Amino acid sequence: MSHIDIRRKHGRPLKEAKAAIERVAEHLAEKFDVEYGWDGDTMEFSRGGVDGHIAVGAKEIRVTATLGFLLFAIKGPIEREIHQYLDREFGQA
Repeated sequence: MSHIDIRRKHGRPLKEAKAAIERVAEHLAEKFDVEYGWDGDTMEFSRGGVDGHIAVGAKEIRVTATLGFLLFAIKGPIEREIHQYLDREFGQA
C-alpha cells in the first residue's frame, strides 16, 4: 500500500473552493475512472485500487488517498496530475 497526502492553502470562500474541487474531481474521474461524492465538506472517491478523500476547509484543501499494490508504481504520475489540477483551480503552491 502507498499513501498520498497533499495539502494546499487557498483564499477562496468555502463554497467557491468546493466548486473548484468538484471540477478537479470531474477531471480525475474522467482520467482515472473514479467514482466520487460529497459527505459534508469532504469529497470521497474510489475505484479499484484507490480510496481517498478531498477535505475542503476554510483555508486549506487536503487530498489523501491509499493506493493498492497495482497502483503503487504510478504514484508519482498520480500525484503530479493532482497537483496540476489544483494548480489550475487554486494557483501554484
